[in-house]
Amino acid sequence: MKAPRETPSFEGWSALVVHRPHANVDAILQQFERIGIAATHCWPEATHLPDLRDYNVVLIDADMGYDGQFPWEPGKAPMPVIALIGSEAPGRIAWAMGQRADAQLLKPIGSAGLYSALVIACHSFAERGAMTAEIAALRERLESREVLAEATALLMVRDNISARAAYQKLRLAAMSARQPIETAAADLVFSVDVLGKSDERA
Repeated sequence: MKAPRETPSFEGWSALVVHRPHANVDAILQQFERIGIAATHCWPEATHLPDLRDYNVVLIDADMGYDGQFPWEPGKAPMPVIALIGSEAPGRIAWAMGQRADAQLLKPIGSAGLYSALVIACHSFAERGAMTAEIAALRERLESREVLAEATALLMVRDNISARAAYQKLRLAAMSARQPIETAAADLVFSVDVLGKSDERA
């Protein structure tokens, strides 16, 4: 059984609400004030705001929002995203999903709901970031193994030696150069590629 998650502290946080002027915005801003989060409201675009990436969370209008409102690519916001949803039109839901909304609030906005949406959005954003980092690390390891295998094969063919001897030669070269064996392997593969292209031009 997993240990219960800690509820994040929002002390000192700042929020950006990108939504057309509406009573829903007024309700959201009042909730932010009660929670103790400084909130900024803007419409239609947020690209002109200074230090936009310093905001801790952004709330978007899923009903009338569009990609050009933000300085980042769709789905790549550097902070948690909460979608304010009033319309259930498939196209608008798809747009909110394309923005990688981490949580949602349904309109009309009442006097509650923001705090729980913030907690959910924070956890979702953190988990997505951790998963992205893990996938990147796994891909890097896979690429390193592929390069290591390629370098070993090159040494086997070039020096007419066994796979064990080729790996040992590569390992010793890495130790001598005081670098990881993956780096030594990449250097070898790169040098062979460069030589090969030079021979082709000649």
